[in-house]
Amino acid sequence: MTGAPPPWLARLIAAAGGLQASDLSQLEAPADGGRESAVLVLFGDGAAGPDVLLIERSAHSRQHAAQAAFPGGAVEPDDEGPALTALREAAEETGLDPTGVDVLNVLPALWLPPSGFMVVPVLAWWRAPSLVTAADPNEVAAVARVPIARLVDPVNRFRLRHPSGYVGDAFEVDDLMVWGFTAGLLSRLLEIGGWSVAWNSDDVRDLRPR
Repeated sequence: MTGAPPPWLARLIAAAGGLQASDLSQLEAPADGGRESAVLVLFGDGAAGPDVLLIERSAHSRQHAAQAAFPGGAVEPDDEGPALTALREAAEETGLDPTGVDVLNVLPALWLPPSGFMVVPVLAWWRAPSLVTAADPNEVAAVARVPIARLVDPVNRFRLRHPSGYVGDAFEVDDLMVWGFTAGLLSRLLEIGGWSVAWNSDDVRDLRPR
């Protein structure tokens, strides 16, 4: 599908402009903030219906090795705002054509303690989808367009306990395990967008080595 965002995105788009950081994360940023970064939260119409673009970071990645994530990374001096950071990083990591992506909104910056980043989620619509792949194998092991229907399926949702004791939302679709910051943000966006359905939040599993 090309052109304007579809009706199924309307609720999320309408809510996006009024969102606060506390609507998307329970973690409060330190007073001095952290290193600036941005991620691309890219929704599209795929072969299996509405989907979102995710990557699995390489086991050799400098940050969050072997974890599922939104494409993105640190702001560079020449970047003119978080939207351009997110698009640049997504192009480098997945090979997507940024001219086919429409930025819908720039969400509030969120604190990511493990890496010390302040992460700005950039909400976008994939107006003209392009081929994506693990363009930089040193950083990315796999790229997937994950159907929203699979993410909200209660069979694929649970909570994950990290060895530190932290427990947070998680998803497992095929071989892709989504947890931590990405799962928390994705869970909130699925709720705000009106796609989430009832699932067993009492199902708590321990994080296993991948």
